[in-house]
Amino acid sequence: MKNPQTIDYKRTYTKDEIRKIVSENNVEFIKLEFCDINGVMKNLSIPAEQLDKAMNNEIMLDGSSIKGFRSIETSDMFFFPDLNTFRIIPWRSDEDTKVARFICDIHNADGTPFEGCPRCNLKRMIKRAEKLGYKMNVGPEAEFFIFKKDEKGHATLNTNDTAGYYDAAPSDKGENLRRTIVKNLKEMGFEVEASHHEVARGQHEIDFKYDDALTTADNIMTFKYVVSAIAEQHDFVATFMPKPIFGINGSGMHCNISLFKDGKNIFYSPDRTYQLSREALYAIGGVLKHVKSFTAVTNPIVNSYKRLVPGYEAPVYLAWSLANRSALIRVPAKRGEATRVELRSPDPSCNPYMALAVIMGAILDGIENKIEPPLQIEENIYGMTKKERKRAKIDSLPASLEEALFYLNKNSIVKDALGDHIYNEFTSTKEKECEIFRTYVTKLETDMYLVMR
Repeated sequence: MKNPQTIDYKRTYTKDEIRKIVSENNVEFIKLEFCDINGVMKNLSIPAEQLDKAMNNEIMLDGSSIKGFRSIETSDMFFFPDLNTFRIIPWRSDEDTKVARFICDIHNADGTPFEGCPRCNLKRMIKRAEKLGYKMNVGPEAEFFIFKKDEKGHATLNTNDTAGYYDAAPSDKGENLRRTIVKNLKEMGFEVEASHHEVARGQHEIDFKYDDALTTADNIMTFKYVVSAIAEQHDFVATFMPKPIFGINGSGMHCNISLFKDGKNIFYSPDRTYQLSREALYAIGGVLKHVKSFTAVTNPIVNSYKRLVPGYEAPVYLAWSLANRSALIRVPAKRGEATRVELRSPDPSCNPYMALAVIMGAILDGIENKIEPPLQIEENIYGMTKKERKRAKIDSLPASLEEALFYLNKNSIVKDALGDHIYNEFTSTKEKECEIFRTYVTKLETDMYLVMR
């Protein structure tokens, strides 16, 4: 192995093999990455000479310094690197020296998984699904904006182009940037399926292949890191903020979900109506029952609710369909092993470990308790009047983070999917965020009201 391109990231390497890769590729530093409850990637960088200590779980973390982790009295924690996540970081490396990374779980001083580590918590939910014989696969579609910087290097709201959906160069000035992002993702083991310009100016999407829930959550974190880093290298700013510009489409992260049992996609049933199994319908029923309560997690910032409004192709209405993109849940046309349910409400500002944990909790509850979904809606819900939606019993997602937290606080299934520690820390943080935005006076308010008589 003489360069990163020869490393097969689809296989699992032993500690000895990782040592050999590090040595032969002149890896100088190794980043130990982890995620806080807000979905922000954190890391500790160590010299390659400390590799054995890292792989033996001997590197310590001060948990009191991470928001939502530990108090100062019980702050000693440890990095537990997942050897499957070892990667050489292409853009941080040259011919002489290279930088690598592990994604880590955070464990308590006694070696037990820390209940406030979002990755550990998702693994807890995965074990619950495994006890029932299920494995959840997820394929995300994360959108993002690219903005220019000003003369001082600060982010602006000036996009790098004015192109639209599926536009090509020269209108699409992000084509070369996307190509560089895709190249780096592929070097880190991603199977990229497509990339294109999105509907709004300066908005882009890169899709990578589905995987199991844990790998997908890891991939989302890595994807956001790669996009932001490559944009920065080219003197741009990438943002996963759901609605950075008023009046145009926001960025979502549709999640294509399937459930496997004994190696087979149990959402597919060739002899049933629409070739959808009972489990698929129960999963839809579970999501529709709990979505108002887990929206605070899948859409976790005040700005998320500026995207979730009618008129910009964002899902607002609690319904499911086979082809109708105005519904919250859509079942794409492919069947067989590709049968899946597309949840269209999440946005890329979420913590992916927490988002997939609560979605999994809703699906498992739907299947275990045989929650029947309502009849599907194939009519354009956006075109319905309020009375027509009421007659069809079509409810709406929460209109604000404050409302979403209200529903979360009442839902034991979603709270259990987060665990007590994450639930308490998350809701406390978000309630404070709501209070800040509730009391802050914006420019729009002064423009509208300052000179009122």
